[in-house]
Amino acid sequence: MTQPPKEPGTKSRKLTVQGWQNLVLSAMGVVVLAGAITGGLLVDRTDDVSRDLIEDIQPARVASYRLQTALRDQETATRGYAITADRQFLQPYYDGQQAEDAAVEAMRVRLGDRPDLMEDLDAVEAAADQWRARYAEPLIASVVPRAAALVDPSVIERGKVEFDDIRRLFDVQSANLLTTRDDAVAELDTVRDWRDRVLIAMIVAFFVAAVLLAILVRNAVTRPLSYLAESCRRITQGEFDNKIVPRGPKDIRAIATDVEDMRQRIVWELEISQQARALLDEQTVELRRSNAELEQFAYVASHDLQEPLRKVASFCQLIEKRYGDQLDERGVEYIRFAVDGAKRMQVLINDLLTFSRVGRLNSTQADVDLGEAIEAARGNLTTSIEESGAELVLPERGLPVVTGDPTLMTMLWQNLIGNAVKFRREGIAPRIVVECEPAEDGWYAFSVSDNGIGIADEFVDKVFVIFQRLHGRDAYTGTGIGLALCKKIVEYHGGTIWIDTDYAEGTRFRFTLPVPAAKTGETDEALENTGAEPEPALEGTRK
Repeated sequence: MTQPPKEPGTKSRKLTVQGWQNLVLSAMGVVVLAGAITGGLLVDRTDDVSRDLIEDIQPARVASYRLQTALRDQETATRGYAITADRQFLQPYYDGQQAEDAAVEAMRVRLGDRPDLMEDLDAVEAAADQWRARYAEPLIASVVPRAAALVDPSVIERGKVEFDDIRRLFDVQSANLLTTRDDAVAELDTVRDWRDRVLIAMIVAFFVAAVLLAILVRNAVTRPLSYLAESCRRITQGEFDNKIVPRGPKDIRAIATDVEDMRQRIVWELEISQQARALLDEQTVELRRSNAELEQFAYVASHDLQEPLRKVASFCQLIEKRYGDQLDERGVEYIRFAVDGAKRMQVLINDLLTFSRVGRLNSTQADVDLGEAIEAARGNLTTSIEESGAELVLPERGLPVVTGDPTLMTMLWQNLIGNAVKFRREGIAPRIVVECEPAEDGWYAFSVSDNGIGIADEFVDKVFVIFQRLHGRDAYTGTGIGLALCKKIVEYHGGTIWIDTDYAEGTRFRFTLPVPAAKTGETDEALENTGAEPEPALEGTRK
């Protein structure tokens, strides 16, 4: 088988559909995994920055404002006490120190990992301690409570100047905290921006992957399958010369190759079939010619051959009548032999014609009542039945109706019953029992039993062969064609006939006939007609 030409890009099509799908899904998985990892890192960073901003920087700024307020309260209280010498003005001073300690502690907790901001806090604290040690505490100690003397204004002005240095440190600290907050907010905005970009990139990647997958499915799967389906449709429409070229991924190409092999096998089988059909047509023509010649031979045998035999017999009888007194016993015997041979030849020719015409000439298909057919056969055998004293036992409820040729059915029963009468035991009246057993699967099973001489097991098949005789002509008359005719009639109607070797009281013939199509489902009615109890179908009753 010649291989189809390779398509461009065959190497890129070595993957199967599943392989391409796995490749695209793997790429999508890598994109999703990378996006998930990046997004997770960005979300984690966003949480960290937000946590720092919310839990550390902003509370530290608030604490810074409290620290500044506490120091301002101390400066104001000190100056008020110096002017009024009233001890109640010192309460804000001491409260401010407590507030200062609380604010410093809060800032140290919030800013412990930020050295630059801690330096600002330490500078403010150092300046505050220095201001209290050099100015506030000495001033408070120098003022006499409820004294009339006032503090020198220059001292107050000096304290104000020293506190301005603390205010400058406040400004630096506030500016640094603000810068830190702004940096955190800017970083948070940046991380959020990157998070949004990653999310958008993942969405775009999904859409791009979906588009690529759709294009891949269209080019790698849909188009090759559509081409393959179209090629198969053309083949089913009779275009067997339409060659299928494999396309697409590896597995679809393999399917296309298998279909192409199947197409070539079909073409080969079709050629063989056409050749066989042509040969069959020739044989049919030859068979028709042969049948026509056979018909002509049958006509000649039935007319032209029998006429000379009748003349031979007639003239031999005339010779015996006219010259009988001139012939001795041997001459008379010879004439009788000639007459008997001519008569037997006539019988043999008639039997051969009957055998050859089964199913060919004047054959009809009709509903045949087997009860009526067996009665017709008994009427034809009235003389032999009466002479032998034979008893014919039929089913009490009659026999069923089958589809077939009425004449052939009568011949079937006539030969079977006639055989039972002919091959009877000496001194015993024949008893012939006909039974019909309901068989399964749309078949009737019949049996014809007698109490005659029987047939040995080694001859159960031989008796159905034409011209086969088990006894000499001096013992039993006939041409040996009766049972062969029965076999041909049964097989012509689609059944099978055989001898039941288990029956030892004589001979029992069994045969099957199909149930008519219209009555296939009426098993109960057939059973009622036969009057028999249901039995298992016998092995070998059907072909």
